[in-house]
Formats: sequence, C-alpha cells, structure tokens
Amino acid sequence: MKEPLEETRICCTPKEVKQLVTQLQHDVFIETGYGEGLGISNEAFEHAGATLGTREEVLQQARYILAINELPAGDSMTNGSTYIGIYTMLFYPDRVTKYRNKEVNVYSLDLLPRTTLAQSMDVLSSMASLSGHKAVLKAANYYKGCLPMFTTAAGTLTPAKVLVLGAGVAGLQAIATAKRLGAVVEAFDVRKSAAEEVKSLGAKFIEVEGFKEGENAGGYAVEQSEEYLAKQKKLIEERIALSNIVISTANIPGKKAPVLIEAKAVDAMSAGSVIIDLAAEQGGNCVKTVAGKTIQYQQVTIEGNSYLSREMPKAASQLLASNFFNFLNYLLHATKEDDPLIRGCQVISNGHLVHPQLVNKFELA
Repeated sequence: MKEPLEETRICCTPKEVKQLVTQLQHDVFIETGYGEGLGISNEAFEHAGATLGTREEVLQQARYILAINELPAGDSMTNGSTYIGIYTMLFYPDRVTKYRNKEVNVYSLDLLPRTTLAQSMDVLSSMASLSGHKAVLKAANYYKGCLPMFTTAAGTLTPAKVLVLGAGVAGLQAIATAKRLGAVVEAFDVRKSAAEEVKSLGAKFIEVEGFKEGENAGGYAVEQSEEYLAKQKKLIEERIALSNIVISTANIPGKKAPVLIEAKAVDAMSAGSVIIDLAAEQGGNCVKTVAGKTIQYQQVTIEGNSYLSREMPKAASQLLASNFFNFLNYLLHATKEDDPLIRGCQVISNGHLVHPQLVNKFELA
C-alpha cells in the first residue's frame, strides 16, 4: 500500500514480489504508483508478477496488507484481513482503536522480540543502523569544524570530539561512522554489556556506577534508580561540555525518552556544536529538542529526528522489504499455535486486543 506523503520508504520491492509469487506461490496486489518515489515503475512490479490496482481494489483483494504506517481512517477493512506494519502502538496506544472489534489481525513489527531468530525480521535494528550512520553525516555538515585531525603547513586542526548517548544499534553505528571519519569518540550506555562493543569500535566507554540491568528487557535499556540518574546526569554534563557533537539515541519502548541533556549542559557546549536527537519522537533526550525540527539554541544546532532513515529511502526500503518478507514468510509457515515471535508482535487477533502491554495500558487508562 502507498504510504503517507511524509514517508519516503516502502516495504516491498520487485525482488520481494518475485519471491512471494515464485517461492510462496501467492498472488501479489500492488497499489498503482507504489514505488514512484524511489523511481520504481509500475512495469517493474508487473514484470515481477504483481497485479496493479487502485487502493480500494488492493484492500478488497489482498488477505495480507503490508504498509509501514497505519492505514488512514478512511480506508476500508475486509473481514479476515491481516495488517502488518510498524505502528509504534506502545507509545501511541490510540492507534489500536480502529482495529478493535473488527474481524482482522494486526502485527506491529516494532514489537518483535529482539532475539537471534528474529534478526532477519528486525525492522528496528535495520532502521536504527541507518539512522545512526546518517546522524553522524548530518552532524558533520552542521559542525563548523572538521571531524578528523588535519596537519598542514599552516598548523594542525584537532579532531572533533563526538559523544554518543546510548550504545544500541543506532549508537554503535554512529560510533563506527564517527571513528571512520576520524573523530575522537566516547559513548555512554546504562548497560554494562555495551562496554565491550563500544571499546571494540575504538571508542571510550563512559561508565556510571550503580546501574541495573533488566533480566527480561529483551536487549533494551530499563529505567534506573534516582541515585543512579543523579550520578549519570553529573557525569554526562561534564562530558557534553567537552564535546563538539552529541548523538543521542537512548529510548525505552513505549515510554517517554529519558532526559540526558539538560539546558545547563547545552549552555556549556562551545558555539558551533551539534546535537542530533534520535529519540525526538518520544520526547527527546535533550530538553531543548523539538521533534521534527532543527533549531538553534545558544549557538548550538539541535536536530530532533527519529526518522533519519527516511533520508536514505533506497537503502531503507531494501532493508525493510527484506524484513517484511522474512516476517510474512515466517508467519505463513509457523507451526506452533503459541509461537513466541508471532505472539510477541501480535496486537489484534480477530478484533480482540491481545498484546499484554497494550492490554495493561487500556486497563489502566
């Protein structure tokens, strides 16, 4: 299905259409003009085996509806249909409403358990990797200096100091990119397990004593104690004051992003410094972040953007299309009635809300 205007990515390319038709023996319906934003013609999809039609025709004929974003309110739903997308319903629980009490099934791939088995379907890791890479490239453009050290007859330019907050997939990719560009890099993460990965990429790991790890956090960070947060805040403020570029990626699923960069810390940064806040959609790690905007605060550039992968639509679409195909293939061939991957990302089953965390949100509301 075609995506909203702001969405530059797609979740199915002619390659996946051909796989669906030849390998899985499924008919594929594509909305006319689906790939035009990426320069993929209607003929390319038809040549791969797809049938093109209007939006209404596709919605009526397809049993599985694949789209990155949720369907607009005006789109019709056919009984028995299955909707697969990236709906971020833990943070936007109201998105559940349109699917409840209808004979449909809904899977949100951002809820997939972060396990080895799910790696080929992991949309969050795919997009976070691109976002972390792009964040450093954008910061390098905003920054008034240069990232690597330059030694010239006129003198030596010192390398930029880059601080990465959050050493998950996005953070690690940001570290790797910044190091490749010649910057001096250090990183912070509440998870002690991230230290070795950070150091293996050539960056310094900033450690705060007293953190706790979640045994069943599925690879995500968990909320910390007040004492730990106070120590964390002090140390991060010290490191930010010495940094030219800060890439912040810290997030907790379904919750407001932790505030790691207070106004005091931004005030201490030198003129021309840059903050790229990838947690902007969930409130941001910086108190001055404005989601979807690039602002100037005290001569510091702050960009709040949780969708930098949209600025690399070709690469992002290739990865998403593979993720979506792998999940659909897994779903179609699942043999267990209570499969942990399917159960983990299913939100609606035949009109009934079944995801435990969302059920709790609605019960508490």
